[in-house]
Amino acid sequence: MEKLILVQQELKAPKDQLNEFGGFGYRTLEGILERAKPIFAKHEVALIITDDIVFIEGRFYVKAVATLYNIDGSVIATSSAFAREAETKRGMDLSMCTGSASTYARKYCVQSLLAISTSELDPDATHDMKDDASPKQSQPKNTKTVQEDII
Repeated sequence: MEKLILVQQELKAPKDQLNEFGGFGYRTLEGILERAKPIFAKHEVALIITDDIVFIEGRFYVKAVATLYNIDGSVIATSSAFAREAETKRGMDLSMCTGSASTYARKYCVQSLLAISTSELDPDATHDMKDDASPKQSQPKNTKTVQEDII
């Protein structure tokens, strides 16, 4: 657990990308991992991210799981996130929709694991932070929360 705390404290992952159409900043999974990899090496930990397709109440979801491992292979912590595939998305074939959902789920489970918070300026935020300090997360029924148990 100590290594997770150190990684979380050292990692700085600013929103370094700009969506010009929407006028908001965002971070990418690639950007997060680029900043995290040297910290992982320093603390001798590794991050492995996996995906699984799950069918819940008539819809397909991508479930991404991020697991942080010690150098000896023991699990430090794990987190998961779900993203629903779009039924259709203009300009994308079905495999591209799945890939997009995978990227989205992976980013949010890594952000959760590494304690990278979102803010009221995040277009993916599901609540108004000015009115309510406690975040509300929507999720498919019969699933675990985005932040799963830390082992």
